[in-house]
Amino acid sequence: MIDEMTSALTRIRIVLVETTHPGNIGAVARAMKTMGLSRLDLVAPKPPIDAETLARASGADDVLEHAGRHATLPEALVNCRLVIGASARLRTIDWPLLEPPEAAQRLLAEAAHGEVALVFGRESSGLSNVELARCQALVHIPTNPEFSSLNLAAAVQVLAYELRRAARAAHGEQLLDPPRDVATADEMESFHAHLAQALRVIQFGDPAQSHKLMRRLRRLFHRASPDRTEINILRGILTAAQRHHLPSASASDTTVLP
Repeated sequence: MIDEMTSALTRIRIVLVETTHPGNIGAVARAMKTMGLSRLDLVAPKPPIDAETLARASGADDVLEHAGRHATLPEALVNCRLVIGASARLRTIDWPLLEPPEAAQRLLAEAAHGEVALVFGRESSGLSNVELARCQALVHIPTNPEFSSLNLAAAVQVLAYELRRAARAAHGEQLLDPPRDVATADEMESFHAHLAQALRVIQFGDPAQSHKLMRRLRRLFHRASPDRTEINILRGILTAAQRHHLPSASASDTTVLP
């Protein structure tokens, strides 16, 4: 499944049109690689790849090395079965507009069958209407309307994350914690008995109301669902507290329960 996911992601082109800052190209490469994307295509970039580009790439040099370079946008879109353009502002033209998760799902669905592209425009003005007309749909990141300026690399990172999230969901990949060795019911009962005993030894709470206190403490520790190591740590703390109060405690109260 991971190989299938990787294969789909490698068919997604990130196309940058007339990028004006060399650092942005490097930052885009880094944003792509962190999410498993590797196909970068540059359309008439203004600056050459330089030391700043490599520095901002932070190890994604291979993405830069294999980046395609094109004189025009149509050249960068050859053989693409789906093209979605990123628009920083809502356009007045009547064009399908997608939220980032929906755009990611559409790109991945088509990437299962061939090449697709996600196109980003110039830092200052975005994509022209002529360039947008080459896209089947637009994707808009719903930023704060009072401060909607989003750096090019940040925009790529948002959409690259959505692509990876959709790919993981499609292939059943989940972030799972390793199985926990949780304390068993009998171990929890021994702990609660030890806790009640320790509370008596340190004279915490009203003995007449202790049953209410113990119910609340039971609920607390059941919610926490401690593992065996954590229970052992807690019981060690209880034992230390009992020993500290040993001079004022009776022999029956200071017996440590198993």
